[in-house]
Amino acid sequence: MATLILVRHGRSTANTAGVLAGRTPGVTLDERGAAQAAALPGRLAGVPLALAVSSPLQRCRETLEPLLAARPGLVLHTDERINECDYGHWSGRKLAELADEPLMEVVQHHPSAAAFPGGESMRAMQARAVDAVREWNERVEADHGDDAAYVMCSHGDIIKSLVADALGMHLDLFQRVHVDPCSVTAIRYTRTRPFLVRLGDTGDFGALAPREDTGGGAAEVGGGAGAP
Repeated sequence: MATLILVRHGRSTANTAGVLAGRTPGVTLDERGAAQAAALPGRLAGVPLALAVSSPLQRCRETLEPLLAARPGLVLHTDERINECDYGHWSGRKLAELADEPLMEVVQHHPSAAAFPGGESMRAMQARAVDAVREWNERVEADHGDDAAYVMCSHGDIIKSLVADALGMHLDLFQRVHVDPCSVTAIRYTRTRPFLVRLGDTGDFGALAPREDTGGGAAEVGGGAGAP
């Protein structure tokens, strides 16, 4: 079956402001995010791509713009099912402020039980994203062959939940996965099982250097801003 190349959007203005953007309109790539997007065509230059799929949010569309410009024949599709998690009343709030919410402990340690006030549950988020990937895999395979690859630009929690599904991990473990802005994660699907062949690859090993942990080991809800 198909190989799915998942790209998290480049660093956004909300990432650098420490805000949980969710589906708040008007969130764009910041200067570094735009540079990350500009480098994406070179990073994927050796990969023939059958098509591209994007979350409807602006930061994802902006991330794919340089890739689409570099490959004029690459057709872009938009799929609401890979939209950012609907964080409801949490959207637009500072992550530092949300850290004190009782629900945050559930989000960190028992996300399958977490439902955002005025928004959706994390179980529903994963289910819709997995359904989307299954359908796109079938479509790509039918139209382009068993060995085809396609790119999908989405969001941190969406990508983490898809990785958890591919690895057969319970959603309660998905906070152990981390994907930086504009990182590339690749999953090769076969008839019997998926293979995770890249995870959160930015090509920047400087991001592995020791840095201060200000979150006490907590996962970055929404995906975070990446290395300084």
